[in-house]
Amino acid sequence: MKVAIVHNHEHKSNEVTRHLLLLLKKNKIEIDDHQPDLVISVGGDGTLLSAFHRFSHRLDEVSFLGVHTGHLGFYTDWRDYELEELVQSLLVHQEKSISYPLLDVKISFHGNKPDKHFLALNESTIKRANRTMVADVFIKDELFERFRGDGLSVSTPTGSTAYNKSIGGAVLHPSINAFQLAEIASLNNRVFRTLGSPIVIAHTEWVEIKLQESNDYLITVDQLDIYQDDIKSIYYRIADERIHFASYRHMHFWHRVKDAFISED
Repeated sequence: MKVAIVHNHEHKSNEVTRHLLLLLKKNKIEIDDHQPDLVISVGGDGTLLSAFHRFSHRLDEVSFLGVHTGHLGFYTDWRDYELEELVQSLLVHQEKSISYPLLDVKISFHGNKPDKHFLALNESTIKRANRTMVADVFIKDELFERFRGDGLSVSTPTGSTAYNKSIGGAVLHPSINAFQLAEIASLNNRVFRTLGSPIVIAHTEWVEIKLQESNDYLITVDQLDIYQDDIKSIYYRIADERIHFASYRHMHFWHRVKDAFISED
């Protein structure tokens, strides 16, 4: 097995990474930062998102495992004081993995500028810098509504616990192969109307957000900020690719939700 480590630059994460590297080398587990079989992130969920984007071109060949240096996150199964147990599990247990859906994001532009493609593990948002955003929302090529408001958020099931939840979206179990569209401060009155509720889109359908022509849109894909001129539309669907997490000790999704938002037993 070949292992890569991605970590943030906090003091604790640096210390944990040094200790983990010593344990891996002691147990003759190869370190390979370019073509690993397993990517271990050390930090928080943000660090794992960075690891995902770094290796998103090898999703069919790599699985991920998260070590949290704080409390357990939605993508991290191990704590920083469990490194020896983690390394032993790599040696003893046959590797299994669990996969989660990803979001395919395509940004189209006016003129002859080529499209840009991204994959999102959590969500993608569309906002406008200084004015109300006006956009036509198409579902499976049919106009659904004209949106006016601060913006729109499109999330994966695992990303449904992040920004999506804070704006009133539902929490979806990751076994549901679908994505969610939620409104950010929509404008609703007697003149302008939107559905006003989050909607869940099946993997067989897609959403296209057609924007009014302007140069002040901000598109996010997970932690990436994308400032581009002449954006025409953003197209969303469930990606063909999926992310795989090594399930040596993969925590049940609803346990994560309870631990994060309700209480810890």
